Amino acid sequence: MDAARSTLVIVDVQEKLYPACLDPVETVDACCFLLKCANRLSVPAIITEQYPKGLGRTSKPILDLLDNDANVADGGNVVSKISFSCVGEDSFVTKLEENPGRDQVVVAGMETHVCVLQTVIDLLDRGREVFVVADAVTSRKQDDRIFGIERMRDAGARIVTRESVMFEWLRVAGTPEFKELSALIR
Repeated sequence: MDAARSTLVIVDVQEKLYPACLDPVETVDACCFLLKCANRLSVPAIITEQYPKGLGRTSKPILDLLDNDANVADGGNVVSKISFSCVGEDSFVTKLEENPGRDQVVVAGMETHVCVLQTVIDLLDRGREVFVVADAVTSRKQDDRIFGIERMRDAGARIVTRESVMFEWLRVAGTPEFKELSALIR
């Protein structure tokens, strides 16, 4: 993974959905970790919300880390959608393509076997290099999480952890960015 070629996508970590999932606090924390790394290393981030009228907004700790939590239509980072795959939403595709040369997509969120899976498969079909952050995705049931990750791997996605993302984006120690971000894992 290369920070200069990456975009972070956090899928549907919403108020009414994440409490029903496995390890909801850990998942939100992992997504926040990734977003802090992205912010510090100038990696663009896109946050999606599946039918926010019914499932609520994105978890507050995640929204608090955005420079602008407004919807994409208002110039922000949040894409509302009804399609399970983020790629099924034109505003998501437009936002993703705003940064030419960013052919790698790092994906986190929920649910692993539905919106994350369908998004990853569609991104792979569009020729993107996709990295699924295994410790930052969840589902309501463990089997759905496990087999969702397995299916994404079989489709060609690379399965990574949040620390792998951070260290690959950083590339070297001894920088101010390294000092700041490595503090997140202590």
